[in-house]
Amino acid sequence: MKRRTFLKGAASAAAMLTSFPATLSAVEREVAPGRIERRSLGRTGEKLSLIGFGGLALKGSTPEGAGQLVREAIEAGVNYFDVAPSYGDAEERLGPALAPFRHQVFLACKTTERHQAGAASELDRSLDHLRTDHVDLYQLHAVTTPAEVEAIFSAEGAIHAFTAAQKAGKARFLGFSAHSVEAAMALMDRFDFDTILFPVNYATWNAGNFGPQVLARAREKTMGILALKALAKRPWPKDAPHFAPNCWYEPMTDPEEALLGLRFTLSHPVTAAVTPAHPPCLQLALKLAPRFTPLQPDEVEAMKRKAMTVGLLFKYPREGRG
Repeated sequence: MKRRTFLKGAASAAAMLTSFPATLSAVEREVAPGRIERRSLGRTGEKLSLIGFGGLALKGSTPEGAGQLVREAIEAGVNYFDVAPSYGDAEERLGPALAPFRHQVFLACKTTERHQAGAASELDRSLDHLRTDHVDLYQLHAVTTPAEVEAIFSAEGAIHAFTAAQKAGKARFLGFSAHSVEAAMALMDRFDFDTILFPVNYATWNAGNFGPQVLARAREKTMGILALKALAKRPWPKDAPHFAPNCWYEPMTDPEEALLGLRFTLSHPVTAAVTPAHPPCLQLALKLAPRFTPLQPDEVEAMKRKAMTVGLLFKYPREGRG
């Protein structure tokens, strides 16, 4: 039997962790040597692997390739899979590949539909593609503007499809992903979502003021916090080769840089970091995850300095791409 250590509460967290960048006492951590850590997801009662499988990586893959990548993640200890219908054929690839493991994983899906009829219809299509009768988490996808928030909560808004899906057993938990601070804060003010999926990246956090206020609010609401862009390096430089065609930004591929990126994100009270839409990045994260340790003060300062030298994907207040 594997030896496992459970770290619960502020006292035990304080005994092991530095105070950067915020206490991890808000998450329950399940740690086994050489394995990917699992963490509690807010108030849901679920524990997820701290690496999440970003389903966009399967876009354009063969059925055989998708099956191999899913098995590799499962064998490494990943139990959190995230996908969306806007990811091309990723749902159709993930469904069959995940079918043998469906009972042992936490499956999250998303919708960019902002109105009730569209969100309800899209969920039914996703369930069919994913070969399941329910998703564990259904999320509003990439909400960015105040107008989108208003549409979601209108009389014919998507929120009504979400609550109906939960009541019907098609979705266990409800959440959202957001690409702006403004949208994230507004959504949390309007509804008691179970989770938030939000960019938590060393550069945007330190140089863009993008994230601290959102995570603080999510913690106040005891939400599960899931992270995007931990392995985002910078916007693609002009004329640089796009070696990761499914990524709209350049991902980290250097192992030591990627480890620091993951450590920054996971030193926060974040349950899991979703990997970029590039299979080698997932494979790299699987290798690096067992090496996680919280950042030390000298590393914190070095990352702050580095953040000032790279291009930013997001800033607050919002400008440019959202």
